[in-house]
Amino acid sequence: MGGEQWLPAILFPIALLSALRILCAVLPFACWFGKGARMWKLYRYPINFWRRLGPGLITGAADDDPSGIATYSQAGAQFGFLLGWTMVLAYPLMASIQEISARIGRTTSFGLAGNLRLFYPISLLRFLVALLLIANVINLAADLGAMGSALQLVIGGPARVWAAFFGLACIGLQLFTDYRTYIAVLKWLTLSLFSYVGVVLVIDMPWDQVLRGMFVPHITFDAKFLAVIVAVFGTTISPYLFFWQSTQEAEDVISNPEAQPLLIAPEQAESEAKRIRFDTWIGMGFANLVGLFVMLTAGATLHAHGITDIQTSSQAALALKPLAGDFAFALFALGIIGTGMLAVPVLAASSAYAVGEALDWHIGLGRRPREAKAFYGTLAGAMVVGSLMNFTGIDPIKALFWSAVLNGVIAVPLMIVMMHMASSKKIMGDHTIPPKLKMMGWIATLFMVGVVGAMAVS
Repeated sequence: MGGEQWLPAILFPIALLSALRILCAVLPFACWFGKGARMWKLYRYPINFWRRLGPGLITGAADDDPSGIATYSQAGAQFGFLLGWTMVLAYPLMASIQEISARIGRTTSFGLAGNLRLFYPISLLRFLVALLLIANVINLAADLGAMGSALQLVIGGPARVWAAFFGLACIGLQLFTDYRTYIAVLKWLTLSLFSYVGVVLVIDMPWDQVLRGMFVPHITFDAKFLAVIVAVFGTTISPYLFFWQSTQEAEDVISNPEAQPLLIAPEQAESEAKRIRFDTWIGMGFANLVGLFVMLTAGATLHAHGITDIQTSSQAALALKPLAGDFAFALFALGIIGTGMLAVPVLAASSAYAVGEALDWHIGLGRRPREAKAFYGTLAGAMVVGSLMNFTGIDPIKALFWSAVLNGVIAVPLMIVMMHMASSKKIMGDHTIPPKLKMMGWIATLFMVGVVGAMAVS
């Protein structure tokens, strides 16, 4: 496509970011010339809102990786708006289990693998971490391949080379960027997900059908329908997100001199519980809203025109072009790249955190590479293997299927262990999770047992 056609799509997220920065710069002067304290409160609210977001927002946005975009596109293409209810249902389940993982990290200053090493059989630790590593590397390969294909659609060139380029770029970002700067970059990259908001805004949407699909569940007991439901929930509730958010909370304790593990600083417990809840529920809400928008986009365009066989996110973007125009196509394609630049580092880092904690290494993105050589070596190794897999004859669709199977195998025992961990006074002291959160956590766990059972049957 010509530069004049896809340039507006590139400018959309840039314009959004620029508008936010201009707003932050201009509003203080408006306060000075305007109504004083009242205007200042209006200015401070969005700034404080943004500052309160952290690991939860990044975790939620990382859930919408290119592989997830492909799954949501498949759901919309095959069944239109009928599966909107899955995103509504997934939200409280996902947010609850992620809040539990965050509380474990903030309370103990260890991630899930660290607590598994300290309090559980070593065989269970090795089993879960090994499966997580395999699933993450396969997911990395699929995501990098999707990013390469998306860039090929926009500007041309070899998709595999672009995939390797993105892999190297992500390694460089993690190796040579200060931790605080790196986290800020990830935070701003979450805005790339607004590209999917932009897509919904530029196509015709039958909102009456959308609302019916969101709030009136439709279930058909056939293999295809159940398989897509399993894929949606398996993509939304992912083990690597549990490891990532718990270790990020633990890392913040280490990198922030004012923060301490709640086990030794109980006076911080109430404020930190509120922060974690706010951050996590906003982040997961954002993730599920974007997933819903991707599903709606595919339903309103692909499904409406009889295109129901979509296997990858790049195929969805390409199929969108003649139906919704170049602008929507480019927004969708560039959104794949933006979400990938956020999700791929999270996937690689969660692998390194899990292996590093399991083997009691020096770990953390807050450390310099020479201070945590094995940790960064694992991170880079996972990224390199994922990049190289795109140069083999491995079928990416089959790879994604087996990655989903592995994630399902890991998710159920890991969620059961997390629930035990978060309820144990031996591990959490006086900061075990409250009854309502415990109830939601067990509902999410039992639901995933059902999802994995359905996966096995289908």
